[in-house]
Amino acid sequence: MQAETKSKTAGWRLPAEWEAQDGVLLAWPRPEMDWLPYLDEARRTVAGLAAAITRFERLVLIARADEAGAMLAGAGAVMERVTFVDCPLNDTWARDFGPLTVVRATPAGREARLLDCVFNGWGGKFCAEADTQATGRLHAAGVFGATPRRRLDFVLEGGSLDSDGKGALLTTSTCLLQPGRNPGFDRRGIEARLRDELGAARVHWLEHGALAGDDTDSHVDMLARFAPDDTIIYTACDDPADEHAAPLGAMAEELAALRTAAGRPYRLIPLPWPRAIFDADGARLPASYANFLAINGAVLTPAYGDARDAQAREAIDAAFPGRIAIGVDCTALIRQHGSLHCMTMQLPKGALK
Repeated sequence: MQAETKSKTAGWRLPAEWEAQDGVLLAWPRPEMDWLPYLDEARRTVAGLAAAITRFERLVLIARADEAGAMLAGAGAVMERVTFVDCPLNDTWARDFGPLTVVRATPAGREARLLDCVFNGWGGKFCAEADTQATGRLHAAGVFGATPRRRLDFVLEGGSLDSDGKGALLTTSTCLLQPGRNPGFDRRGIEARLRDELGAARVHWLEHGALAGDDTDSHVDMLARFAPDDTIIYTACDDPADEHAAPLGAMAEELAALRTAAGRPYRLIPLPWPRAIFDADGARLPASYANFLAINGAVLTPAYGDARDAQAREAIDAAFPGRIAIGVDCTALIRQHGSLHCMTMQLPKGALK
């Protein structure tokens, strides 16, 4: 379903992820978090992710230098590009507690504004009292310089939507309309907030598509993502016996019916289906190749020790011409039901003045 709205944001818009960035926000796994059973493995993964990011841009890491610096340096991170900042957290999912940065054109170039939305643990499922204060604390610590911060009394997670940078947002109804997030808001009311705060002129609502083990009520960053040149790259299931075949097939039909602002169909690129991954109790985990991160000059792509990792990297590489697709081992991250996009929040140009 596609909704058309008129922007009232005086030029503010949510940029596409592949637009120029100042850096990336990332958080360090700590023993008081759920990472404890495999803390070393999770930290090695985050250190490797930090090394990949700092090849291309700056990194803001929520950690003390004395607890993470040595491991980052050992992984090959460019330490001159790392800013350490200590801040209490419940967990490490920066995608959902980090700021959504909007931008607008000015006579001098462009300006940025940080939107600090409420994070309530995906509709009250988990404790998030410290996480929802993180952006405010980072701003008070001077991490974002003079970039203004706007606190919104509205629950909105970065993983729940994706932007093409031209006024279109991609999201799922099961997430944004879940009553534990914004009680009293219907679809029309949510669209109005997305228009007024993010400059959304068009909202593409997906009614189908879900991954077993996903605690987020179907974050779109596990399912379908915008890419340059009116492209959508999406999770596809080619195993008819798999429980995901029908819902993801229905989602693919929805994507095929969407139209760009010019009235044309999107270019659609399906991602391969990874083999099923289960936790120690036999519950399925939401492995997805759609959980990639676009940064300056590269796209970091999830890898799960699967024969299809390379195919996914090739598909994502084709969707982002001129960038290097770099695989990142996410087998530790998926144990906590997330992947590399969930762990990170890009900071567009102007956010780190």
